[in-house]
Amino acid sequence: MTRQARRKAPHEPIARWIRGELARHPPRAKSLVVTVWGDAIAPHGGAVWLGSLIRLMAPLGLNERLVRTSVYRLTREGWLAAQQDGRRSLYRLTPAGMQRFEHASRRIYAPPSNDWDGRWEIVLTPPTKLTAPKRRHVKRELGWEGFGEIAPGVFLRPSHTRAEASLADVLAALDAEHAAVVLEGREAPGVATSSLRAYAPGCWDLRRVATEYRAFLTRFDGLVEHFRGARAGDPEQAFVVRSLLIHAFRRVMLHDPQLPAELSPPGWPAPRAYALCHDLYRLTLRGAEEHLGATLDAAGGALPRTAPYFHERFGGL
Repeated sequence: MTRQARRKAPHEPIARWIRGELARHPPRAKSLVVTVWGDAIAPHGGAVWLGSLIRLMAPLGLNERLVRTSVYRLTREGWLAAQQDGRRSLYRLTPAGMQRFEHASRRIYAPPSNDWDGRWEIVLTPPTKLTAPKRRHVKRELGWEGFGEIAPGVFLRPSHTRAEASLADVLAALDAEHAAVVLEGREAPGVATSSLRAYAPGCWDLRRVATEYRAFLTRFDGLVEHFRGARAGDPEQAFVVRSLLIHAFRRVMLHDPQLPAELSPPGWPAPRAYALCHDLYRLTLRGAEEHLGATLDAAGGALPRTAPYFHERFGGL
């Protein structure tokens, strides 16, 4: 049975911001369900009854039809699996879905990496090994992983610990291991040639990413003070703001190659955006979790406690 939250009086400035945000930036239903599942449901066991998910998504502007359609599509795509109990449907993450969420979490919540030692990771995909549609697909997916294309079929990114663990999985998921050669190396010292650093502006659309980060800062910066101290809104507002915050941040992060500071342009706004996201996430954490506990039903009734990794987000909540 769903627990009823004791609602505080909604904080009007926050309510006004939420109405404006949903009107100006209406989120796509399936993408928002993915955000909420990864941010809020996966840490609580990854399984939820469809009815309570519909209730959870309602204040984010998604009606029952949109939620049902989104869940159906995610099930067809292998993210979710359904279990029937009479007329009720329990949806849980598949192993593949959990792996995707864990991989995305490493990018979204991990502190910026500043440990680059000058090594580069290079992926070669000879055109004779892949069809044209497959090459386009590989290019797009490697782009999500922070690779830039320096020449046709030649992709590179700065090599650092956080990124290395995922490349084998990415190539396996693309069924491209047989067609790709992965190299790692440094620029040869003492050779008078152009530096790879000079190619960064052409490999990655850094101007676009910077614009998206600045838009993110503009949208969310004014909310921090509203959530400090006793002026914070009710739990539902905290959940909605946290979800919209992570949804917007996730979309920017997907385009950000996460270059080390040495390769980033002057005034790069990513560190400020990350700090803002961390602050607002922390300020909405308690209220959002209270709302989740009052709204969601899981397989065993009450929502499971958050997994230990949840508290490691943003370097420690």
